Amino acid sequence: MNSSRLTGRSAKRAALALVCAATLLAATGCGDEESASPPVTPAAAQQAARGSVVSVTPVADLDAKEVAARLTKSGINAAQVRYGVRAHRIVYRTVDTTGKPTTASELVALPKNSERDLRVVSWLHGTEVYRGEVASVNDESPDRTTAFLFASTGRAVSAPDYLGMGKGPGFHPYGDPKATVTASVDALRAARTFARRDGRGLDRRVLISGFSQGGPATMMLGKALHQRVDPYFRTGALAPISGPFDLSSFEAAAANDKVNRSSLYLAYFVTAWQRMYGLYSTPDQAFRAPYDKEVETLFDGNHKAEQIAAALPKTSKELFTKEFLQKVRNPTGKLQRQLKVLDSTCDWRPEVPVHLFHARGDKDVFFANAQHCRRQLIANGADQQLTDVGEFDHSTTVLKALPQVVHEFDAAR
Repeated sequence: MNSSRLTGRSAKRAALALVCAATLLAATGCGDEESASPPVTPAAAQQAARGSVVSVTPVADLDAKEVAARLTKSGINAAQVRYGVRAHRIVYRTVDTTGKPTTASELVALPKNSERDLRVVSWLHGTEVYRGEVASVNDESPDRTTAFLFASTGRAVSAPDYLGMGKGPGFHPYGDPKATVTASVDALRAARTFARRDGRGLDRRVLISGFSQGGPATMMLGKALHQRVDPYFRTGALAPISGPFDLSSFEAAAANDKVNRSSLYLAYFVTAWQRMYGLYSTPDQAFRAPYDKEVETLFDGNHKAEQIAAALPKTSKELFTKEFLQKVRNPTGKLQRQLKVLDSTCDWRPEVPVHLFHARGDKDVFFANAQHCRRQLIANGADQQLTDVGEFDHSTTVLKALPQVVHEFDAAR
């Protein structure tokens, strides 16, 4: 807790934050002093609890030199580092895919400077199969390093683990649009409450970026804030990196073994969507023997990627039945409808600039995905730009793009 004396408007915000904390209400339940809220009714109490803070755990306290050293070790240019960083794991209240109350975790990183009012970055991570790999719990997580980068430039960072990852219970609803948005919005609310307890405020204009799975998540969160899903936060800038924006084509390519780690990607997608939407009646309709007996249990969030890779064949052809692969290549019914939602995450007109980053050398998520997104943005008259960062693989793309994202956010108003 920062014990600096606050005066005027800042003091009012701090006092309001204490009221919110005492009643366990999130930003949705307690507005700024200029927008008084009506009394909270029993029916609204559950909604008000979304984003409220359940627990806070310190996880890192680095000076600027330590941040720079970590970035350099990870392969990220550290020239933009200005401040040290403190980071905490926040467990907060949200809802699951059915709308029932649950909890999720995030990493919140703040710069070690004297600024009281901070711009906030929402960083949305890429595909993870193991709950222990995410930023809030794993000190070696690339996403924790990314959060340090943004915080070291003077911004607050909310890096949600998503549902079923980190300290969140249950399974991860991989790619589910509604769950992606609710977990990320509620993470921002929790980050705002936490920052208030430290005597700091977060600007309403959220700078949003994410990698791989986090690319479409960036556009989904941006659209939700654009549509006023939250009474406070608004979209400030959008900078997705290497996202599978044409998910139908991505999954078809995985079915044809044309992407790296095709069997793992497709199996994760299928088992998650089976839980949410029901893609088959019995596992042997989708998976060949003997994998049909164990593949669902491998994607429970408690197995590391290397364990899963060792247990699965290298190709989708060996893992899936011919009939099911054909269903992925030519989806119909419920599968087609759900894929269409994720094929159109860029099909709207943001009021802020969108800067896409991708690499032509990416063999996991092809460059055509970024072009797909850009075409949709152009068709809607959006302010957009696409940068090809070079002949790099999927994992290196984000390392090269991040300093450019920082530069993009520096220019955001």
